[in-house]
Amino acid sequence: MSLLIVGTVAFDGIETPFGKVDKILGGSATYIGIAASYFNESSNLISVVGCDFLQKDIELLKKHNINCNGLEIINNEKTFFWSGKYHNNMNIRDTIETQLNVLEKFNPTVPKNYQDCRYLMLANLMPSLQLKTLEQLTNRPLLTVTDTMNYWMDNCLEDLHKVILKTDVLIINDEEAIQLSEKNNLNDAAKKILTMGPTYLIIKKGTDGAMLFNKNNMFECPSFTVSKCIDPTGAGDTFAGAFIGHLSNTNNISFENMKTGIIKACAMASFCVEDFGVNNIINQSADTINDRVATISRIAGK
Repeated sequence: MSLLIVGTVAFDGIETPFGKVDKILGGSATYIGIAASYFNESSNLISVVGCDFLQKDIELLKKHNINCNGLEIINNEKTFFWSGKYHNNMNIRDTIETQLNVLEKFNPTVPKNYQDCRYLMLANLMPSLQLKTLEQLTNRPLLTVTDTMNYWMDNCLEDLHKVILKTDVLIINDEEAIQLSEKNNLNDAAKKILTMGPTYLIIKKGTDGAMLFNKNNMFECPSFTVSKCIDPTGAGDTFAGAFIGHLSNTNNISFENMKTGIIKACAMASFCVEDFGVNNIINQSADTINDRVATISRIAGK
């Protein structure tokens, strides 16, 4: 089944208590596409980069069966760059620098051969750009999954509400769920958010796993405990990629199948945090992934 991913392809500078990298491949669509490739045959990408983007990084995306025909390359402009520093508590980070560069004027265009997408992944991106993508699609996808963050809640709430209204599955973390719903606990937050448009809600809880909700059901999935968290950047995007990749591959959007998708998502996110950037999700074996999926399934009682 056709999967379309719209989001950022970027360079990141990352510092954690375990080391520092000045410039490494990143971006929400990058993590999502790579993670999805382990569960889905191929995906289509819409994003933008500058002339400084490396050919070897494009080849890496293609190696993971990501169609880059929708990756716009802007001459004489630089690729979106973000840098941040994590503290001993990996849940706390400081943004050191954000250079929007090509992202500042990004106008996503859906190519004709992407119009048949049945599964749409709106990665963490300005809500107005997510809306532009939705407006260009001739037919509504079978499933639209949207990821967002507190920054857009603070600065683009009206547009974000419009996106959420057109979303089937919304993915946010626990703090964002409380902020968006203006409720004091996650169960009440989920009930409120599900009145805003989505049929399903996923609340990520970091090292405590994730929760899946619809109107009548709730599933709580544990995380996989890693020996050392090196870099949490991109773990949420990796989670989203594995989830949408599984759903696209199985073409089954039942709550029961989404539970399996959540388990696979938690497994892939655990690989991501074990090294900087995408380093630990680009060469994983099916056996290693399946081992972690089986471990989480056993703990979750599924």
